Amino acid sequence: MAEHDPRILAPQETDFDVETLIVGAGACGMVAALAAHDAGQEVLVVEADSLPSGSTALSAGLVPAAGTRFQAQLGIADTARTFARDIQSKAKHENDADLVEALANGAAAAIEWLADRYGFPFSVVSDFDYPGHSQRRMHGLPSRSGRELIDRLRATCEAEGIDIICNRRVTTLYADGKRITGAAATRGDGGEEKIGCERLILACNGFGGNRRLVAAHMPQISGALWFGHDGNRGEAVGWAAGLGAATRHLGAYQGHGNVAHPHGILITWAVITSGGVQVNSDGKRFWDESQGYSEAARHVLAQPGGIAWAIFDSRIAAIARQFADFKDAEAQGAVKTADTLDLLAEQCHLDLGTLAQTINAIPNPGTDAFGRQFEGPGLAPPYCAVKVTGALFHTQGGLDVAPNGQVRALDGTLFPNLYAAGGAACGVSGSGDSGYLSGNGLLSAVVLGRAAGLG
Repeated sequence: MAEHDPRILAPQETDFDVETLIVGAGACGMVAALAAHDAGQEVLVVEADSLPSGSTALSAGLVPAAGTRFQAQLGIADTARTFARDIQSKAKHENDADLVEALANGAAAAIEWLADRYGFPFSVVSDFDYPGHSQRRMHGLPSRSGRELIDRLRATCEAEGIDIICNRRVTTLYADGKRITGAAATRGDGGEEKIGCERLILACNGFGGNRRLVAAHMPQISGALWFGHDGNRGEAVGWAAGLGAATRHLGAYQGHGNVAHPHGILITWAVITSGGVQVNSDGKRFWDESQGYSEAARHVLAQPGGIAWAIFDSRIAAIARQFADFKDAEAQGAVKTADTLDLLAEQCHLDLGTLAQTINAIPNPGTDAFGRQFEGPGLAPPYCAVKVTGALFHTQGGLDVAPNGQVRALDGTLFPNLYAAGGAACGVSGSGDSGYLSGNGLLSAVVLGRAAGLG
């Protein structure tokens, strides 16, 4: 991948001007655009790809929110305070408390705004728990697919008359001190456009696609499969250096230890939280899977060949089929099934007898030697397995921002008209991989993106 050198230049004469310029047309950028448009601003979104996409399109598209009417309809009692406590507990209280409070308090309003104002058909994932969440609060669209969320956001922006110009990679920011005056974007044909703006929102995601930055800030995951969007090259981090903007927790990331190999398909962690386990090539378990799928990436990659097997059963597979990715994995033959554990071991080329011994040793109910607690139905035939590996999904550190998305300078003051959200901003996942709470990436993208759009 070619390196880039994001530049900061003095104010320039521009080809045209807009009120609010947004860099990036992923979920964050399009939510910010809708919010800014709703507030009466003139908005332009520029996107490096040929179509709006981003890392969200590769995810399950689930947004955690507490106290929504969708939860109430299911009898789920939840509050923003409980949500904030869960976020901070997972991240060992390494997060900015004001930002956590703003995201936890703003999530329900953002979900219901998209539902009421634009007709997004959200519902709560109600048949299994996500690690670290004390309540069921993951909200998604019917297919449980990030692609559906991106497509619907794009269609909504189009219906609202919001301009999204693709094949435009922003390479340069124009600044007069701490005030941003515009940006230069390179077209697909190599030409350049200079765009003036009164306000700039960076929604250009993180730097997971930049191997040099990954190796520098998170060497423990640098050799993993990159499962995010290749456009995540870290422009925001580069501009921060030139502007004197503060960054935070650049070593934070979301990994995932349940990506079907070699198919490259995300296997929902529901296969684990509903009672499944992971075993290595010897047919033995190797860690407490209840810690979370982000931590799983390191644990799986530490096994022989960087490979493991997710073991579950047909009951759990039925739960997983609500996700489009899981159905794709089944269609491509990634999911093995067998009536006995020995037959499953034979299909997976695992040691005969060892897999059965491993599964039969799971206490149900009870706590195992790794500290994981099991309850509910135990695994029963027919059994299922998927060969998986660990991957880097996206970075969680970035520009240090106020609760409204406004970027902080190294001296602690705020840039008057520069905002960042989503992967461009530091999220609420602490400083490493274990602080990631399911949905934190989209929480920042949707809630902080909306706040930045409103200004």
